Amino acid sequence: MTKTLGIAILGCGLIGQKRSKALAETNLVVCADVNEVRAKAMAAGFPNCVGTSDWRAAVQRDDVDIVVVATTNDALVEASLAAVNAGKHVLVEKPAARNVKELDVLIAAADKIGVQVRVGFNHRYHPALLKAHELLETGELGELMFIRGRYGHGGRKGYDREWRANPVLSGGGELIDQGVHLIDLSRCFLGNFSEIHGFAHTYFWDMPVDDNGFMILKTETKQTAFLHVSCTEWKNLFSMEIYGRDAKLHIEGLGGSYGVEKLSFYKMLPEMGPPDTTIWEYPRGDNSWKLEFEEFLEDIRLGRTPSANLNDAREALLVVEKIYKDSGYDHQS
Repeated sequence: MTKTLGIAILGCGLIGQKRSKALAETNLVVCADVNEVRAKAMAAGFPNCVGTSDWRAAVQRDDVDIVVVATTNDALVEASLAAVNAGKHVLVEKPAARNVKELDVLIAAADKIGVQVRVGFNHRYHPALLKAHELLETGELGELMFIRGRYGHGGRKGYDREWRANPVLSGGGELIDQGVHLIDLSRCFLGNFSEIHGFAHTYFWDMPVDDNGFMILKTETKQTAFLHVSCTEWKNLFSMEIYGRDAKLHIEGLGGSYGVEKLSFYKMLPEMGPPDTTIWEYPRGDNSWKLEFEEFLEDIRLGRTPSANLNDAREALLVVEKIYKDSGYDHQS
């Protein structure tokens, strides 16, 4: 009989709550948050689950096998490191660290202890992205040429006074927030980027971190990702266009305020001109968190390195750091 794995969630805000709802074949045994009232409120929704403000004690519990780290960015490495050193498997939210130097400490510890660490790049598991990869693998797109991606939201009143606007807590602004998702998705299609160009700037919000990031990322064979992330979007937007020599894919929406998720497949005809077009819509909501966690359970069962791992987070952070440096931001000062 397969053992039911015990889970600890560190950080009981919006993302922690999403994670708690996505658990499968597991047992949530402890919720920890600096706000004990919030921890206890989340724990109350699960049988025999405890809420606490002592996250260090939570990761040491004998009945905890997996630690989900959904804290502010400044605590991601500290909490994950404590869990790894306690011999626990870890799912840490993106960006996994505020910078590469910080992340490298966690990578070294995970390699030494030998536990599985997955990074929460849940966008990979949205149905339109999964279908896009399926189509890519059939070869119908031909050789990929470039990607054009846009991702943004409009913030909310007081956004520039929230923790993401504090560089000590966040490590940066929009580029390290939504930007790492676009970088990661682009790498999934094109591979590693050897040439990084970009610009981050604060146009609107009264905060010391960026509210817009622009990227041109090239592989060694000059396949290019042209990406823009923004928290001055006003109307929430997700758009990713993937161009092959024989066809184009366009992913739009993520559900909710981003609009119905949709994938359009434009297949070039021999005579060119207007393409054959197939459109899939996914109106049933976001199942990515659940699919991601189920795959992590398989990672643990099989002892395999997760497909979204600390190296993927490192590659995304290398892009972010290079653009911040080139743009004159020093978020760690």
